[in-house]
Amino acid sequence: MPPPPARLVVGISGATGAIYGLKLLERARVLGVETHLVVTPAGMLNVHHELRLDRQALEQRATVAYSAGDVGACIASGSFETAAMVISPCSMRTLAAVAHGLSDNLLTRAADVTLKERRRLVLMVRETPFNLAHLRNMTAATEMGAVVFPPLPAFYHHPQSIEEMVDEGVERVLQAAGIEGARPKSWQGLREAG
Repeated sequence: MPPPPARLVVGISGATGAIYGLKLLERARVLGVETHLVVTPAGMLNVHHELRLDRQALEQRATVAYSAGDVGACIASGSFETAAMVISPCSMRTLAAVAHGLSDNLLTRAADVTLKERRRLVLMVRETPFNLAHLRNMTAATEMGAVVFPPLPAFYHHPQSIEEMVDEGVERVLQAAGIEGARPKSWQGLREAG
């Protein structure tokens, strides 16, 4: 009997960059990863504004979707095994809640569960410039085991479009989450022009 597919919890909170969450869901599906989606109300506002998608269209990209208020969902318990969780994008409000253990909705509860079970939590934090509270919250989350992963594009591969930069960021995040099959482009070193 084949092993069950890897489970990935995907959170989308109210920061710009909803495309990362969408592309993460789509790429995970291609890789055969079971996705469990939770979107905050502010996250849904951004999905609608930036991607012109409604809740149903977004949730169709996930294997299972939950309301942010459904704190009794399976992903709120450590007994529900998952490979990792990615919050993409992660607002500073959500980062602060994670950094201080404030499990006040399903998204932050699932993140808390991920940390307490010593599973990989990747936070695609979105804000600029950072203030001291942001930096301290990122430090606190890192000290608890989270991976702070702002969606900063790399230019050394000479991307030709925004979509290519987003796709490469998604591959790197999936790799950071430990998802098998993620294939970010690897640096091959500089080659001198001849």
